[in-house]
Parts: sequence; structure tokens; C-alpha cells
Amino acid sequence: MRTLKLTKDTTDRILSDLLKRSPNNYTEYENSVNAIIADVRERRDQAVFEYTEKFDGAKLTADTVEVNEREIREAYALVQPELLDVIRKAKENIRVYHEKQKQYSWFDSTDRGTILGQKVTPIARAGVYVPGGKAVYPSSVLMNIIPAKVAGVEEIIMTTPCGRDGKVNPSTLVAAAEAGVDRVFRVGGAQAIAAMAFGTESIPKADKIVGPGNIYVALAKKAVFGHVSIDSIAGPSEILVLADETANPRYVAADLLSQAEHDELASAILITTSETLAAKVSEEIDRFVQTLSRRAIIEKSLENYGYILIAPDLETAIDTANEIASEHLEIVTANAFEVMTKIKNAGAIFIGEYSCEPLGDYFAGPNHVLPTNGTAKFFSPLSVDDFIKKSSVISYSREALRDVYQDIAQFARCEQLTAHANSVLVRYEGEQGGPE
Repeated sequence: MRTLKLTKDTTDRILSDLLKRSPNNYTEYENSVNAIIADVRERRDQAVFEYTEKFDGAKLTADTVEVNEREIREAYALVQPELLDVIRKAKENIRVYHEKQKQYSWFDSTDRGTILGQKVTPIARAGVYVPGGKAVYPSSVLMNIIPAKVAGVEEIIMTTPCGRDGKVNPSTLVAAAEAGVDRVFRVGGAQAIAAMAFGTESIPKADKIVGPGNIYVALAKKAVFGHVSIDSIAGPSEILVLADETANPRYVAADLLSQAEHDELASAILITTSETLAAKVSEEIDRFVQTLSRRAIIEKSLENYGYILIAPDLETAIDTANEIASEHLEIVTANAFEVMTKIKNAGAIFIGEYSCEPLGDYFAGPNHVLPTNGTAKFFSPLSVDDFIKKSSVISYSREALRDVYQDIAQFARCEQLTAHANSVLVRYEGEQGGPE
């Protein structure tokens, strides 16, 4: 793992390298994705079934595309009781956390007859995409469905790829059932996103699509945005550990590798004020890599986007962390909570040596769908807010409007919108002191 002195040039170079991983840079796939979307939009079910056979090797029909109750019961029988117990514990933690995010309608009134407010309404139908194939992510199922459920979404549908035998991974189905999904469809890839965006004979159109996926899924979500809402365009995983000489190098190394194993584009960065810690972490990483099952992926990830940065002081380290705006940020310093108050940009913040990143991935409760590629500067984790919409409420009595109608008309005339002015003035025609 490269060890560098932290300078402005170093930071700029790293930021440039990290941004290259953004899905926005994979334009060579866009034509293929757009063609799939257009085809699904035109031929609907038939196109979805043909792409599923082409990419996943499974033959589907209108009768088999949706997972049925019998399959879900069979999935429960196939999942180990210990795993089911963990899923249920995690589900409860996630639910309790997201319950605290709920927003409610509010109204303020005055004696003059004005009522102003905000009406909060859940979206009607949410579409959740869950990756499949070799990967199995029941944790992602929980993180995407539960906030929608807490928000009060009327119907939650889920799409996920199936195997060549047409079956969906049992733990994925069990997690979906536990989280409260309404319908599950065994479809993946860009064709699944297109189906949820525009609707087919079998798969209903969603109002919002959430969930991670490969580059084709990410680009498909980008392409359909505007026809539906989306959560974000997810990039590769990333972790940044901010540490001083008090940190345990073995823990730090283990946490960096927990993200490096995701894929070859994952980023793992340590920023520390201690050269001694930097050297020890590097040694621990070398030892761990020899024993971990995803060694080849980890080595490539660290070669591409792994850094140990030695900062001259803690303030510089904090400034750099804010500039990188990592998906996951661990703070392992003597004054970790004080450092946390200075962090402006991060998807999720983990404080202290026992708050390891997998705690957030699986169990603690906060959502693990987080902004990547520096977008934590302006995006937030997936939350209940993603599944609601807000309507402004305005009610004025005749007396209340009389107090301000001339002001409104003056504003409208300033913008040369005379019909706007007339809409207000016409209500007081013929009144003494009113418009003639």
C-alpha cells in the first residue's frame, strides 16, 4: 500500500484518481443501456424476457416472472435459523433508527384567517433493485425496503436477477419478506430498471427506484431519471480512516481491507498524523492479505486506490477528509468526538476503535446506502425522506388577502405578468379603495 506525505498536490492527484471511478465516466456503455431501455419501453414484457434469457440464461413468462408465495416459504426452509435470527435483529435496529426520521404534516394559522402548512405524503409505489448473480446482499434488501415501509409507501416492489434455473437466492427472498416487500420479480440488469421506470404488462411502473447495481444498472438509473425519481447513482465502495498515534494498527488495517475486498475499484485510504502508525498499518495489511479469501481483488484494489497519507497535523488531516468526502469515514483519534464536529462531508461517520465499518453495513441501524465519489458534499444517506413528498398548503381569507393584495399586484407588474396582477385585483373590484 502506497505511503505518501500529505500535500496539496497529493490530495489533488488522489481526488482526480478517485473521480475516474464514477459511473458518469463509463460512457462507452451508455449506448447499450439506452438501447435496452428503449426496447423495454417499446416491447415491454417480451423485451424483458428476452434480455433475461440472453444475460441470465433463464426463460421467463408472464406466469413465472413474479416470485410466488410458495417460493418464499421454500426460501425460509432453506435459510439457516441463525441467519434468520440475525436478519430479524438487524431489521429491528434499522426500523427503530428510521422511525426517528419520520416527518409529519404541519399547519400554522393566524387570527386574520391565514393558514400555511406542509402536507407530507408517501410515494405510491417504490421500486427496489437488489443485485444478484454471484453476489448475495440480504443486508441491502433490508436497507432499501425498511425506510420505504416506515415512510408509509403503499406498494413496494423488488427486482433481482435469478439464476439459470430461474430461482432467486433464498436469503434475498427471506430478507425481502421480513422487510415487508409486496411483490418480487426475478429480473435484473438495465431491463429491470427500465421495467420499473415505464411499466410492462407484468411489472408495474414505480414512482421511485432505489438500490445498488453494476455499471449497467447505474447507467440505466441515470437514463430514466426524470421519468421516475432515483436515490443516487452509486459508485464503488470507499473508506477513509482518520487516525492518530492512539489507534490500534491491526484494527485500522482490518477496516481498510473490509472495503478493499468489494471490487478492484474500491478505495481504502488512511490519513494519519503518525509515521509509526502508518508503518504498522502497512505491515498488518500485508499480513492480513495473505490469509483473506478475496486476496486477488484486495491486492488490485489497494494497488489502484489504496493510500496511506501522513499529515503534518490533525487539522490538515481533517481538511483532507472533508475534501475527499468519503462514503465511510472512521475516526480513531484521542479526541474522536471533537474531531467529528469538524467533519462536514462524509456518508457515514464511525467514531472510536470499536465502531468498525461492517457494524454500519449490517446491523447498527443507520442506512448503508451512502453517497460515493465525493457526492457526500451534497448528498445524504438513503432515508425515510427519499420515500415521501411534500406539498405546500396555502389558505387566505378575504380579509387576510386584502391586507397584501396590492403588494402582490405590484410584484406581478414588476415582472410584467399582468394576468398575475389581475388574478389578485379582480377579487376586490368595486370595493371602496379597490381597483376600478
